[in-house]
Amino acid sequence: MQVSALSSSALASPTPGPGGGSLAAGATTSTELSPQGWRKLASLLRGTLVLPSSPGYATRSLLYNSRFTNLKPAAIAYCQGADDVATCLDFAAKHDLPFAARSGGHSYGGYSSSPGLVIDVSRLAAIEISAKAKTVKIGAGARLIDVYSTLDHHGLVLPGGTCPTVGIAGSTMGGGVGVFGRKFGLTCDHLIGSRLVTASGDQIVANEEHHTDLLWALKGGGGGNFALATSFEFELRPVPLTTLFSLQFPWSEAAIVLEGWQHWIDVQPDDLWSNCQLFSQGSAGFLVQINGVFCGTEGELNTHLTTLRSLAGRPSSTFVGGDAYLEAMKIEAGCSRLSIVACHLAGDGPGGLLGHEAYAAKSSYVNTPDTRRRTGEWVNAVEALAAAAPFVGGGLAFDSYGGAINRVAKDATAFVHRDKLAGVQAAYSWGARSAGAEIAAGERWLRWLGSEVFDERAGAYQNYIDPTLVNWPEAYYGTNLERLVRVKNSYDPENRFSFAQSVPLRL
Repeated sequence: MQVSALSSSALASPTPGPGGGSLAAGATTSTELSPQGWRKLASLLRGTLVLPSSPGYATRSLLYNSRFTNLKPAAIAYCQGADDVATCLDFAAKHDLPFAARSGGHSYGGYSSSPGLVIDVSRLAAIEISAKAKTVKIGAGARLIDVYSTLDHHGLVLPGGTCPTVGIAGSTMGGGVGVFGRKFGLTCDHLIGSRLVTASGDQIVANEEHHTDLLWALKGGGGGNFALATSFEFELRPVPLTTLFSLQFPWSEAAIVLEGWQHWIDVQPDDLWSNCQLFSQGSAGFLVQINGVFCGTEGELNTHLTTLRSLAGRPSSTFVGGDAYLEAMKIEAGCSRLSIVACHLAGDGPGGLLGHEAYAAKSSYVNTPDTRRRTGEWVNAVEALAAAAPFVGGGLAFDSYGGAINRVAKDATAFVHRDKLAGVQAAYSWGARSAGAEIAAGERWLRWLGSEVFDERAGAYQNYIDPTLVNWPEAYYGTNLERLVRVKNSYDPENRFSFAQSVPLRL
């Protein structure tokens, strides 16, 4: 039932701000530092420094999105603790090196890499649960599948995304939308504290008593903007009873289905999350599918689906079934038949079986249910992709908001998108054998979609960071941008944490 997370199109190569953070994806600038200089850094670390000459560099330099294979960092520091992070930041400052923080390496813009130093926190992956208090401390490098598996053993849940190899750090700081969002809210809504290292090397704790402005900014202000997080503390919820469903419809009814789904999800209870997908599948034709996760029994869910069927027509295929929470998350993650160990990237530790993907994406929002004319425009857009690039897969996914997400005030956290009916992700993906002309056609489709079909006033999801967006500060942060700029000036006044779409020092 998962549609892979997909990234953004043709990328520019702007330079970093003064003092340098990471460069934008697509940058090829090399960073000259003597071997003696790198040996000095290696000697200061408890962790490991990987250089282009080191065994395994080719694999360790990769991000999740295989479109970024051209990004070659000068060095990758696998930090063993907060002291290593501070050492790396101090070293980068002294040598005027660009750098990037990397947790899961899923940045849609490739901003998890740098031509200079990549500060990798994947080894900071400890998960410490207080079952009595229903809280958890999670290292910034922990993967979502490991978080969910560990919490499940205690009957607890942290709402979040479905991609199993995403790191908790970027997911949280960008918001953290997932299948339990309507029931429990975003990942960032459960954040109660974080340990961080500032650009000046200070190790601080942001919580409800200290650095409260920074804690606010971490709740949706985007990763890599203010300081480098080494761990997070969250409040947890009891694991709910879960039932999954999937309905497929003929493509001829796509506009009716999307319209009906939007009106239907708008009035559903918090217990029910759903998305509607419109896809071109290359030679396999088109797909119209409504998926969902319900916190309740199969019988209860069927009463809601009866209403949906009356709005959207008779499905050509139906699945409804209850499952344990962790198994439901594995199904959503696309690794239902794999062990937890296998639900990791191959090469990212022993036992991982998942592969990298090449993809590009844009995002937008739907504020209120669309008219039939508007849903027809969405359908036409998918057909335009099929006509322009018939052998790549892609299309549109509408993910429901509402419920607990929308009950939070816009200014209560940095995540401003609290009045949306659904998020929209437009994406296409390709394989190693895909023709360059097909990939370029998909890129042109995304750009056309952004300028001619999306409503620029609706905003964009900062965790689907998009280097092609022109007015990205307002699209990501809206009315919270001014406060984020103030936080940036307080914690990173020299703009060390700088990349093409980092929060600026001034508007």
